[in-house]
Amino acid sequence: MNSLRLAIIVPVYNEERTLEAIVPRIFAACDESTEVIFVDDGSKDRSLEILRRLARPQDQVISKPNGGKGDAIRTGLSQVHAPYVVIQDADTEYDPAEIGSLLAAALAAPGSVVFGSRFLRPNPCLYRRFLWGNKVLSGMLSLLFFRRVTDSYTCYKLLPTEIFRSLALRSTGFEMEAEISAKCLKRGIPVIEVPISYHPRTLEEGKKINIHDAWKGLLMMLKVRLGLL
Repeated sequence: MNSLRLAIIVPVYNEERTLEAIVPRIFAACDESTEVIFVDDGSKDRSLEILRRLARPQDQVISKPNGGKGDAIRTGLSQVHAPYVVIQDADTEYDPAEIGSLLAAALAAPGSVVFGSRFLRPNPCLYRRFLWGNKVLSGMLSLLFFRRVTDSYTCYKLLPTEIFRSLALRSTGFEMEAEISAKCLKRGIPVIEVPISYHPRTLEEGKKINIHDAWKGLLMMLKVRLGLL
């Protein structure tokens, strides 16, 4: 991975059970020159304590009141210096070792954004309602903006930092995924999708997104399409 060019934003909320596993995997996927920005979004468990213990001296650990995943991403984005930035969830559903393939695709197509799609290769599915919810949202996005996207709600979105900031994002929750996708498509920014692996966790293990987030995402797409955002 060309780590000198990349920042990784890791939004964290009540993930004490997974941080010991995922943080070393993030570090193994990059090197000391990669910017890693952990944003603890007002966790009520030991997440912040664990982050401060595991973080390398060159990493940033930001603590803020709870505002949602989107708010945490926006906070992290304000601290990025590298020309490219990617989001990494703090659970173990996504494999950091695959970030390198996203960056390679971005470097090969300057001015593009890269999404890691969970639907371009076979992956496990624990809950069909989440599968079909994502497919419906991605289908609506594709219809609204006349550009097929298979996985609009993927965590793995890698963007040039300049483009990321120019989107003027407003979302505070999971609808951030819809806002990023919709604004990129509306502006005609090329979206490249690369296949990634996915290891879904159960609701008991801490899966947080729900049907209300899906409705918020659909509303966000419509607002962007109508020029309200």
